[in-house]
Amino acid sequence: MEKEKLNTAKTITIYDIAKEAGVSASTVSRVLTGSASVRKEKKERIQKIIEKYNFKPNALAKGLSDTSTKTIGVIAADIRNPFYASLFVSCELAAEAAGYSVVLANSLGVKEREVNQLDYLMQQRVDAIIQIGGRVDDLVTDDSYAEKLRDICKTTPVVVTGKIDKAPVYSVSINQTKAMDIIMEHLIGLGHEKIAMVGGLMRVVSTYNKYNSYVENLKKHGIAVKGEYVINGNYDPVSGYEGTNKLLELSEQPTAIVAINDFAASGALRSIREHGLRVPEDISVVSFDNTYTADILSPKLTSIDYDYDHFGKMLVDTAIAVIKGQKTDDNQMVEPRLVFRESTGKAPD
Repeated sequence: MEKEKLNTAKTITIYDIAKEAGVSASTVSRVLTGSASVRKEKKERIQKIIEKYNFKPNALAKGLSDTSTKTIGVIAADIRNPFYASLFVSCELAAEAAGYSVVLANSLGVKEREVNQLDYLMQQRVDAIIQIGGRVDDLVTDDSYAEKLRDICKTTPVVVTGKIDKAPVYSVSINQTKAMDIIMEHLIGLGHEKIAMVGGLMRVVSTYNKYNSYVENLKKHGIAVKGEYVINGNYDPVSGYEGTNKLLELSEQPTAIVAINDFAASGALRSIREHGLRVPEDISVVSFDNTYTADILSPKLTSIDYDYDHFGKMLVDTAIAVIKGQKTDDNQMVEPRLVFRESTGKAPD
């Protein structure tokens, strides 16, 4: 029996101990080194598993466990979108400042790729995973994906920019309701009542929250909600262009358009220009994300900003805090602000 225990001990790793205990590998490492920063009940649970397998790490393995890989995996929905590119760069710089490197996985909006990328990052033994967009944006969480993340969270912290129901992830998300509140107050303050919304899918939680805020703000100011003023689509210039074409074919055209992001806004501006209208004299355009696109469009775009440097740092700081076993909030909000440029003005008479 004793011989069997010893043979078993040869194949067990610190990551196996962590998985069985439902903790991170770094937490097991702190128990092995006698760190006082591990809670008593967690420490006792880990020690029982160590004794169960008669686990004795060699010096090299112990050293590797103590230092961890110092790597954070980042899954981005589509790095070609300036929002994801800007936020990834901020995460990379924040991680480097904290002594970590990052591994980027780009899902290209393909949900099946996200599962494969999670597996890849786990094989690389990253210390934490940050997921920007993709399935974490779903209004209704896919059960199989939640199960996948529950398993990963037993050993590796996961931080998301949206939400995953039924999984112990940490969330650092944008206050989308407040963002739309700010935009609607801005436009209504300029005298606009015929306000349209272009782009976005209602199965995406951020779009759903923005739409609800859009409706609530119209009602609060006694403005009629017109279904024909909401044109759903994707998050690209084509959707902004085609959606705006539909709006400008209406007998009663809107005087302001809220685009779902800067990409969609670029398409809206093209449509308005092709219809012989001026921005903002005839129609105002405002959007979300305040990427570099907002500043190079003509006219320059009024857009909601999230302070990407701060946003990225919040994501990385949260990941590192959990890696180190420090207490941190499960849910944190990024507060938006409006950057006023040339694309919004007073409603035409």
